[in-house]
Amino acid sequence: MTYLLDSSVLIDALNGRNGRPQLLTQISQQDILLACCSVNVTELYMGMRTGEEAKTDKFLRSLEFYSVTWEIAQLAGNLFRQWRRKGQTPGLADVTIAAVALTHKLVLVTDNHKHFPMPELRLLQLPDAPGTK
Repeated sequence: MTYLLDSSVLIDALNGRNGRPQLLTQISQQDILLACCSVNVTELYMGMRTGEEAKTDKFLRSLEFYSVTWEIAQLAGNLFRQWRRKGQTPGLADVTIAAVALTHKLVLVTDNHKHFPMPELRLLQLPDAPGTK
């Protein structure tokens, strides 16, 4: 089984926040492959601060990587149109990440369940971050 990590989870893991490094360690010990996609790489590099390049690159390259193909891009566009008709306007990054997960039958690990309303998408219910509720 493979879990696709949303950018918020990746950022928390890199910064040692919300118990995410420990969570990813626990998941990987269960013989579950951790993955990212091109959108995650773009989002992490967009927000990276000076001096974080090597750590970020090493972390992202340790994950299975999924590219955005023609079919995934098309599905992302279709998801956007479908949800816009329902009165929601998902972001380009979110529909693309969802399309990657759906195409490859991946479980999406995210803190932002509202960004991923697609019922066909398998989401991992994350434990609350320590000190929240």
